[in-house]
Amino acid sequence: MTFGEQPAYLRVAGDLRKKIVDGLLPPHTRLPSQARIRQEYGVSDTVALEARKVLMAEGLVEGRSGSGTYVRERPVPRRVARSGYRPESGATPFRQEQAEAEARGTWESHSRQAEAAGAIAERLGVQPGDRVMCTRYVFRDAGETMMLSTSWEPLAVTGRTPVMLPEEGPLGGMGVVERMAAIDVIVDNVTEEVGARPGLAEELAALGGVPGHVVLVIQRTFYASGRPVETADVVVPADRYRIAYHLPVR
Repeated sequence: MTFGEQPAYLRVAGDLRKKIVDGLLPPHTRLPSQARIRQEYGVSDTVALEARKVLMAEGLVEGRSGSGTYVRERPVPRRVARSGYRPESGATPFRQEQAEAEARGTWESHSRQAEAAGAIAERLGVQPGDRVMCTRYVFRDAGETMMLSTSWEPLAVTGRTPVMLPEEGPLGGMGVVERMAAIDVIVDNVTEEVGARPGLAEELAALGGVPGHVVLVIQRTFYASGRPVETADVVVPADRYRIAYHLPVR
């Protein structure tokens, strides 16, 4: 193999991928058999098998027991809007989006006290083992799970206050900014870092993905005078959604 030349299995996978993307192999079409790939491309069984594995790992095809390998239907990506915080609205971004007439979103949550692990403690500026309120969310659109979120708030800030439980009490569900303002903690900054990684098994089970699928992870932190008062990980399936930011010009 000369310098810069792709391995044979990647060249075969690339050609099959192009046929899938271009519609020459539409959804639910049976992928050429290993013998057919071997014959058509003049490669070994090993190369043909590895090419099929690449397409499967990319989520372009799926195996059906006793039937073969088929092209998966490719969803049209939908937007998840991120707009920073909006103190005047009194609602979380998801609730704001779902207030639109065409939206069909629902969510559920569960809060429990926990100890801050190393990475979360660092993000919140507290000591490992300090008590936090951990809240897990499942967001759905028309019944389909679209997003997972886990948030952590230091109980040194919210403990023994009416806003200790993010989704309960007089300000339950009103969003971090308004809840914190109710206890005289003024949020003045929020940061979001977006990354991508293979989804964890439990995440993909909840999101309806297959092993190897990539998820987008938004790491969000709210600050009040430089002090972190909430941090969260928002997990979105990368093949079905795009993150759209609406940033005001100051």
